[in-house]
Amino acid sequence: MKSIFEFKNILIHKAPVDMRKSINGLSVIVASEMKLDLKSPSLFVFINRRRTHMKILYFDKSGFALWLKRLESSKFSWPKNIDKDVVEIAAKDMELLLDGVNVWTRFEKIDFEHVV
Repeated sequence: MKSIFEFKNILIHKAPVDMRKSINGLSVIVASEMKLDLKSPSLFVFINRRRTHMKILYFDKSGFALWLKRLESSKFSWPKNIDKDVVEIAAKDMELLLDGVNVWTRFEKIDFEHVV
């Protein structure tokens, strides 16, 4: 099993998918809906409607692999205010997302003119 840090891109399919889909069904989504190269060094991330299950598809040297993570008592945070259908995420953010952290809300930068 590879580390998420070994991949060039981590690409999230924003719309929920049927978690009964396996490698073949998710590959069709990557190729036809996301219009991406299945054999690129990328992770393709999918979620179910309730945001309790996440599947991650990738291709390595010898074939496809599929990871599944199911949260028992919470939900994955998911991009809401992003207009794109495919969202790229950094490996560090993906690691946090897998741990249940909401990576989509960031602190706003505060500018000030003087210090009291």
